Amino acid sequence: MPRTTTGPTADRPLAALPWEELVTSALLGTDRRPPVAPGGRVPADGPAALLDAVALHTVRRRAGLLPAVPAARPEPTPHDPRPQLPEAARHRLAQLLADRAAPTASGRRGAAPDLTELIPQWLATANRQGFRAPAALVPPLLDAARARTDLRPQALAFAGPLGLWLAALNPEWKFALRGSAGGSLVPDTSDPEAVRRLWEEGLFAERIALLDAVRAREPGAALALLTTTWPTERAEDRLMFLDSLRTGLGAGDEEFLEQALADRSRNVRATAAELLSALPSSAFAGRMAARATSCVNPDRTGAGSGAGASIAVEAPHECDAGMQRDGVAAVPPTGRGERSWWLVQLVEATPLGVWQEQFGGRPAEEIVALPVADDWAGELHAAWCRAAVRQRHPEWARALLGAASAPPAGSPGPASIAERSKLLAVLSEAERAGWVAEFIAAHGLSEAFQLLGVCTVPWAGPLGRAVVDALDIARDGGSYPWSFSGVMGLAERCLDPAEADRLEVLTATPDEQEDASPGAGGYWSEAFQRLVSTLRLRAAMEAELT
Repeated sequence: MPRTTTGPTADRPLAALPWEELVTSALLGTDRRPPVAPGGRVPADGPAALLDAVALHTVRRRAGLLPAVPAARPEPTPHDPRPQLPEAARHRLAQLLADRAAPTASGRRGAAPDLTELIPQWLATANRQGFRAPAALVPPLLDAARARTDLRPQALAFAGPLGLWLAALNPEWKFALRGSAGGSLVPDTSDPEAVRRLWEEGLFAERIALLDAVRAREPGAALALLTTTWPTERAEDRLMFLDSLRTGLGAGDEEFLEQALADRSRNVRATAAELLSALPSSAFAGRMAARATSCVNPDRTGAGSGAGASIAVEAPHECDAGMQRDGVAAVPPTGRGERSWWLVQLVEATPLGVWQEQFGGRPAEEIVALPVADDWAGELHAAWCRAAVRQRHPEWARALLGAASAPPAGSPGPASIAERSKLLAVLSEAERAGWVAEFIAAHGLSEAFQLLGVCTVPWAGPLGRAVVDALDIARDGGSYPWSFSGVMGLAERCLDPAEADRLEVLTATPDEQEDASPGAGGYWSEAFQRLVSTLRLRAAMEAELT
């Protein structure tokens, strides 16, 4: 503590030194940094003089302290008209969020459901029912969304205007202001003045939500709104705004997208080219089709094989300025040949209907089955796969997938499970589930994880039964369940809860076989117990929310 002093200021030679200099001397020590009074005099008792000066400075600072100017109070949170949660559902959400933050003694959950993994499903159901978040649970909900990006769209939609209001006051939640627009409430899109004001003055998330809302109601009005500020937007914002045009994409967007092909951002140019390629009648699609059909043609030179019985490929020899303007990247990735790189970009941007005209009206299934000359089949089929995904073309997706029971190497399309999952997403929900069920029945679960991820929840009956049957077969094989933990986790979240009673029989511990891994039956029993209890918990959650 500084010692008490009573003499006049003149008796304290260090009183005129700046506060920062006194602090430096105190931190370094008066032996290493002796305080020097004005005029160069060093006090005989440096430490005591330093403490005297600090005491005097402290009194002066306190005496001269001015009251802070009060900041303006924040505006009240906007009104949220959605109904309150039922009391049972509110308690359930509190339980889910508390379990997320609770430390666990080990990585094993035993037979208890993993509540953390049920949060996304709970939020999706609550949003479908149109409930608003309880005010007291919005802060832990934002904390959960900060830690898990997959929660953000649903969490921000559920938190609503209160979530954005709180995020503006807490830097730790700033992701809500710049990320997903799910939590934004937009004004009445029929009020032009409110729309204009929010578009010009709103936060980025609010502007994205506004553009999406206007686009869903009137695509042309959304495009007109976007053009008013397009030249002044940041590149990353232009990319996000351009992505909003996927909804209601039509011929009216072509002129704007053609202009975006000359954008200074490479990503914006690529997205504009992708959107234009999804418009089969656009001038862009016509240009790409003309280039692609000059490279890929029916092979009419094969003697005795019938005209067009195979496919001839002559990849481009250069990437000219016109191709580059239309979004064709001239420089290939490392390890990729230039000509194959250019060819794939041309083919994937060409409307798929062009190929049926090019090959005499053959259906897609016949075209992809044709032999391709000079080992170009892999490149050509990969480009067709990306075109089918981009253009959302079920016939071509179905043809490229082939039969689910066929080995991947024998299918016309890609052997990659990731590419197959993208093609599956183009099909209807029922057809998707049926194809994956057949794939699992033929090939088991070892490669099915990504395919299951694109199937609609809850899984349709045949798909759910195929997964459970495959898990039962794996259990009978005597191995540990850990190799199937990913599929088991998906089953907990995606199986129809009505299946719980039927699965009860699998919770019993089977007799241990001679060639089985030690204790494997007990671990499988525990896994199935967790599956059944999770399904019953999901049924209870659904009932609480409905």
